[in-house]
Amino acid sequence: MKQLALFLMSGAALGLAAFSVPASAGDRYGQRPPVVLSPDLTAPWVMQLRGQAAPRGGVVYRTKPRAVRALAPQTRALNSQRRQVTNVALAAPRVKAAPTRQIEDRFLPQTVAYTGNQKPGTIIINTSERHLYYVMGDGQARRYGVGVGKEGHAWSGTEKITRKAEWPDWRPPAEMIKRVREKEGRILPAHMKGGPENPLGARALYLGSTLYRIHGTNQPWTIGKAVSSGCIRMRNEDVTDLYERAKIGAKVIVM
Repeated sequence: MKQLALFLMSGAALGLAAFSVPASAGDRYGQRPPVVLSPDLTAPWVMQLRGQAAPRGGVVYRTKPRAVRALAPQTRALNSQRRQVTNVALAAPRVKAAPTRQIEDRFLPQTVAYTGNQKPGTIIINTSERHLYYVMGDGQARRYGVGVGKEGHAWSGTEKITRKAEWPDWRPPAEMIKRVREKEGRILPAHMKGGPENPLGARALYLGSTLYRIHGTNQPWTIGKAVSSGCIRMRNEDVTDLYERAKIGAKVIVM
C-alpha cells in the first residue's frame, strides 16, 4: 500500500510539472502576444482615406501616397471634344448630301446665228427646243434657255408685250388654285408680294390680254423642262437681260 501511494504521488507530481513547463515558440497552444487596439477605432479607416497606414500600437506610420497622374488642360479639353464628337456621331443619323442642281450648258445664254425674216426686237419661243430667241439684227439672235408649259398646258400663237414689271406680285387665277389643291394637295395664296421667294422671279413681260407671261423663277433648275402652267420661265439673270432689250409692243411668237 505504501508503494502504491508513492507511485500515485509521483505521477501527480509529473503531471503538475508538465503543466508548469513554459510553451515553446512553435507550440500552437502557446500564449499569444497581447493585442494592442487603437484608442480611436475609426482611425484605421480615416488613415486609409488620407493615404496613411492604420495605426500600430497607437503609433501612426505614414506611407507614401499613391501617385496620381494629372492630365494637362489641353489633353483634358481634347478628350472632352473627342467624347462630344463620338456622342454626336452615334446620335445623329448620317444624312446624304443633296445633289447640286444645275442646268445644261445648252440652256445658258449665248449669241447665235439667225437667218429668219423676223425684224429685230421680235421674240421667238421654240417650246420643243426649250429656247427663246431675241432677234438682234445683222444675222444674229440672243438665245436663252426656258421652261415651258407642262403637258396639257402648252400653247402656241402670236402675242405682243403689253406690260413689263420688276419683281412682280403674283395673283394665281382661281382655276389654278383649284387645280393645284385637287391634284397636288397644295394651297396656293390668293396674292403673293414680289420678291426672291415669288414664283414670278425678278421680272415679268405680260403677253397680250392672256394670263401668260415671260417671267423669272425661284427654281432655276427647272429651266429646260416642261413644268409650268403655260408661262415661259427664265433664270432671273436671263429675264432681267431680256427685260432691258425687249420693248412694250414687241411681237412674241410661240411655236
